[in-house]
Amino acid sequence: MQFKHPEIFWALFLLVIPILIHLFQLRRFTKTPFTNVAMLQKVVSESRKSNSLKKWLLLFTRLLLLAAIIIAFAQPFSSSSTALQEKEIVVYLDDSFSMQGKQNGIPVLEKAVQDFIKNVGSDTEFSLFTNDKTYTNIRIGDIQNTLLALPYSYKQLNLNEIGLKANSLFSTSKTSIKDLIVISDFQERLASQNNVLDSTMNAHFVPVRPRQVPNVSIDSVFMDDSVNDQGRLKVLLSGGNEDDPVPISLYDNGELIAKTAAKFTSNGNAEVEFSIPVHQKLDGHLSIMDNALAYDNRFYFNINAREKIKVLAISESESDYLNRLFRGDEFDFNKFSPDRLDYSVLDDKNVIVLDNLNAIPSSLQTVLRSFFNTGGTVIIVPSSNTDLSSYNSLLSSLSSTRFIEKVSSEAQLTTISFDHPLYQNVFEQQVTNFQYPTTSGYFNVRTNLATALAMDGGNPFLIGDNRLYVFTAPLELANSNFVNSPLIVPTFYNMAQSSLRLPKLFNTLGSASTVDVVVELDNDDILKVTKEGYEFIPLQQSFPARVQLSFDQNPTEDGVYSIVRDNEILQNISFNYPRAESQLKYLDLGTLQNINTLDSIPELFEQLKAENNIYAYWKWFVILALLLALIEVLIQKFVT
Repeated sequence: MQFKHPEIFWALFLLVIPILIHLFQLRRFTKTPFTNVAMLQKVVSESRKSNSLKKWLLLFTRLLLLAAIIIAFAQPFSSSSTALQEKEIVVYLDDSFSMQGKQNGIPVLEKAVQDFIKNVGSDTEFSLFTNDKTYTNIRIGDIQNTLLALPYSYKQLNLNEIGLKANSLFSTSKTSIKDLIVISDFQERLASQNNVLDSTMNAHFVPVRPRQVPNVSIDSVFMDDSVNDQGRLKVLLSGGNEDDPVPISLYDNGELIAKTAAKFTSNGNAEVEFSIPVHQKLDGHLSIMDNALAYDNRFYFNINAREKIKVLAISESESDYLNRLFRGDEFDFNKFSPDRLDYSVLDDKNVIVLDNLNAIPSSLQTVLRSFFNTGGTVIIVPSSNTDLSSYNSLLSSLSSTRFIEKVSSEAQLTTISFDHPLYQNVFEQQVTNFQYPTTSGYFNVRTNLATALAMDGGNPFLIGDNRLYVFTAPLELANSNFVNSPLIVPTFYNMAQSSLRLPKLFNTLGSASTVDVVVELDNDDILKVTKEGYEFIPLQQSFPARVQLSFDQNPTEDGVYSIVRDNEILQNISFNYPRAESQLKYLDLGTLQNINTLDSIPELFEQLKAENNIYAYWKWFVILALLLALIEVLIQKFVT
């Protein structure tokens, strides 16, 4: 037993007072003569014995009465060993899209919020964070309305991130008890590398999971090769039942233009195809209906008018391989010899190819440096009679690269860096039986640029990244058969494509992306991105004839957005939520260590309340004092 005010026990010295009163009576007795008292001596003796007993009973009753009152004022209580320690509570409330799943017709996030509001004490101070919001040192009344209107988030913290975030919200006190409450459906993607939380925290996990319903999701779309001026839009879906086709609709700017049914295989996947006109602007979205998660039932994409990539070749070669590579609707190609080149035409180009030049004039070097520094892409193909000093003068100003010496020996191109940006999406798998090209001469090079292609012995054949690409061997047929290799097409195509980042068919929210808009801005002009009243200004960098937009934190909603300058729509760009939440696979909490798993939020708070309960006994001592007072009255009245 413990006491709230133990200093009150000093009052127990007051028990001496009734003892003094009872043991040392100050009353003086006077003798009164009485005739014939002999007969009363026996009665007097018995009366004295009775009176002495009464006094002792009153003494003990009054001592106990006074002691009970003193103990009541000291407020005795009992509690667990942790009940009196300082408590800190941090709550992680999972508001990811998977919490849209329903239990008894109510989304599990909504049910969790309602239970939390009902059970957390109105005076309880806590900190709460979701996947993208944080509320510090608040009470439930401060954020009740906010929680009831909490939107879903495409973000999802894992256990390590939850632990780190919780640690930042707890104090540094070593004496306080730190309770971390995690309310989630605990999908498998919540798991982290080690799944271990800080041992200084008491982790309480409350799984809130929906009724198991198959979730059909639109996962991705892509364009296939066109046939007879018709493009094939292919749509990938997952989560369906092979006995239950799902209708899928295609809309352009909100108008239904096509509809079909997705038939699923035994593994739950499906692929459908829509025919759409090529080179036609389309602000589209696809839509399905199912009874599980709603966020992945709509998928946005758009097709803009194709912008041509402007390629300029400065060449002394008689070969036409560049003309053949950069033909068609995707490129605007021009080729000039150095003596006929007008330097002013370089300003609006995206790519400049130096092909088979014996030397690079200093005037051209100056223009190329300016072109490269303002965002242009430079591709360098040396000649067999390369003037190393002029080449190195240009290369050293663009990067830490130098040609060392020419090697006149035959070598075979044997290594493709499949993770290099030029080849990441070229091969379905890493090929080993490729018919590799050869070269009869090349230049040794010292560089810090990434190697894309290498020859036997490890000598680089193509190096570069980030708008500068350098071949170490001439591509003339007299020196190499690379121009006849299938590898030349994706190599030059991807180098040119990297010069102008055109909008993709769609982008994914939360993933960094970059888009180039072909437009010239004045000094005070900016580009905005808008959608139905939602407007923001993305990070942007102006170059001659184009503006580069970068997206990361914004936007936060899916949809088709317009890139606008002074109310003029330049082009559109689409964003979709990540589809990771669509796979409803749940974590086995039994595999986690040092956590307390509870079945419901009410059960959690009942347990926390039990751990904090303090049982007070002062009322019982007050009742005891009243009983003793009653006993004293009864003694006074009935004991003679």
